[in-house]
Amino acid sequence: MITSFFYRLVIIFLVITLFGCNNTDKVVDEEELKSNLVISHIEEARNTEIPNDERKAILDKAYAICSTLKNSTYKRDKINDISIGYYTIKDYESYKRMNEKSLKLATLISDSLGIAKSYGNLGIYYRTSKIDSAYYFFDKADQIYSKMPGNEYSHGKILIDLGQILRKAKDYSESESVTIEAIEKFVSADNEKYLPICYTNLGILAKFLERYEEAVNYHLKAIEYTIGTKDEVSQTLRSFNNIGTVYKSQKKYDKAKEYYNKALSYKDFLNKRPKRHALLLDNLAYVNFLSNDLLDIPDLFYESLKIRDSIKDRYGIATNTLHLAEYYKSRGEDSISRVYALESSKMSSELQSNEELLKAYQILSDVSDSEKGLEYANRYIKLNDSLIKEERLFRDKFARIKFETDEIAEKNLQISRENEILIIAILGLTALFLLGYIIFRQQQSNKELLFAQTQQEANQEIYRLLLNQQIKLEEGRQLEQQRMSEELHDGVLGRLFGVRLSLDGINQRANDGFTEARNKYIEELKSIEKEIRLISHDLGTESLPSDVAYIDAVESLISDLCDVNKINFEFNNDENIDWEHIDDQKKVNLFRILQESLQNIFKHANAKSIKINFDFIEDKINLTILDDGIGFKSEKVKKGIGLKNITSRVSQMSGVVQFLSNKDSGTVVSVSVPT
Repeated sequence: MITSFFYRLVIIFLVITLFGCNNTDKVVDEEELKSNLVISHIEEARNTEIPNDERKAILDKAYAICSTLKNSTYKRDKINDISIGYYTIKDYESYKRMNEKSLKLATLISDSLGIAKSYGNLGIYYRTSKIDSAYYFFDKADQIYSKMPGNEYSHGKILIDLGQILRKAKDYSESESVTIEAIEKFVSADNEKYLPICYTNLGILAKFLERYEEAVNYHLKAIEYTIGTKDEVSQTLRSFNNIGTVYKSQKKYDKAKEYYNKALSYKDFLNKRPKRHALLLDNLAYVNFLSNDLLDIPDLFYESLKIRDSIKDRYGIATNTLHLAEYYKSRGEDSISRVYALESSKMSSELQSNEELLKAYQILSDVSDSEKGLEYANRYIKLNDSLIKEERLFRDKFARIKFETDEIAEKNLQISRENEILIIAILGLTALFLLGYIIFRQQQSNKELLFAQTQQEANQEIYRLLLNQQIKLEEGRQLEQQRMSEELHDGVLGRLFGVRLSLDGINQRANDGFTEARNKYIEELKSIEKEIRLISHDLGTESLPSDVAYIDAVESLISDLCDVNKINFEFNNDENIDWEHIDDQKKVNLFRILQESLQNIFKHANAKSIKINFDFIEDKINLTILDDGIGFKSEKVKKGIGLKNITSRVSQMSGVVQFLSNKDSGTVVSVSVPT
């Protein structure tokens, strides 16, 4: 503060002295004086002991003076320094405003490097809120840096930001390519500062691409580049957590717990960083739960939740309560599970976190009564189907924007070439004709570019919405795959283990009296093996292909499933049904109803043959599914998410469904929907 005070006294003395200078020197000295004042204010605003509101006021003064400087790269540099000051005090709107002014100035004075820097800074502003806008600005910066050798370090920072944006958009292969290019830039610049971020991104990408050994090696390499730096402990904990997540994805739960516990051993560091501490506790508790290790469960979940409540970490709370709901559901304590699932669903809905929200609906459907369970099943289907539809729209829009971007670039190149040809062609004409012709062509070019730019800007906002929905859809899909994986591991494999133990016990006491018992357990093993195939088939089922006739897809589904389960079938389709003009959503719903019904038959009916008919009567499509299995009691119709899903889908189509069955007399599922 004292240094700053004397510095200002010197400046005031210079102002008084300069009053006696001549007019020529006065202009030069005024520019120098204003420049010194700007530098002084920027330096003063860096003092962290001053409250942020005072620092903001100082930066405002700095820009007020800076705005009066002559347009130059120096002025642009000072505006950039002021913007960094705003970013430091977390005044992000002022940071954005400064970089917009910097971009405008750099464009005015044809400062390519300044334009690239401004684009990069604007990308930083948007990268946590609008990743499509962030991608747009980073891509613009990348295009400029690609044409300017000698800026490898700055170019590398843009590339790693692009790589992370592409990873969030699930474009894993492109993200990996861009990240490797960033590493090459940093190595060329002989600057390792951002290499840990690069290798962390590569590790996350490798996990998503199921290259698990590479993922672990990348995270370990990220730690290597921070050894001996101030970021060593922070990066070590981040990498240990990521490695634990890799092993969790492989179901190597002991290795996952080893790395989570390694990270948790840094107690002093974690005490000052409660958010990371809570994350590690929750991850460890969840791995214990997945591996049936009941040690410290649910105490670890509650410890993590308590920390997250204290710091109001809403995203963490949504995940924590969801894990508790899963835990209590597994113990059969449905009422407690329902409380936590409701809390998670409410918070996930507010945060628009569809991964947790889909899982919460799934749990609520299972632990609620029949009426509420059907309601939550309907919500699950509606959300999942809407995300699928939005994914399709997103892909189409993404391809269109890419095409239009390339088209604009090609038009710009074509216009540039045309202008060069025109200039050469009209060199021999009079100056007046030359000037008029150039003005005419330039006006036409500007109109075309303005029109194309307007279209591009309109597409950007739509692209942002579709990109966000793509991320949410992918997260929902990963959640569903996790659910199916847990069902295989905790349900089916548990039964296999029990049967194996029983067989081992019998074999130890083997004699003719246990032959019948062994046969019984062998049959149970076959039944479980069948169940695994059914669940695996369900995991691999794709949406209806657009290039295959609907009825062919239906017949292929029936044939494939019946062949796997060695059941005879008969399929009949009424030729009066014009499937090409039937609403796509109805076709998808009928397909899913048929799929669900067949799986119920394979799992529960012990049927030998199935008969499936599509009939067209009085403008209604009737689907009938008959089996000669053991049947079931009618009161069981309301139980189970499978039958709830069928009922919900039929309701969406304004149709009716009947489940007709008696014990040992087979089952008939009859669906009737209007066209």
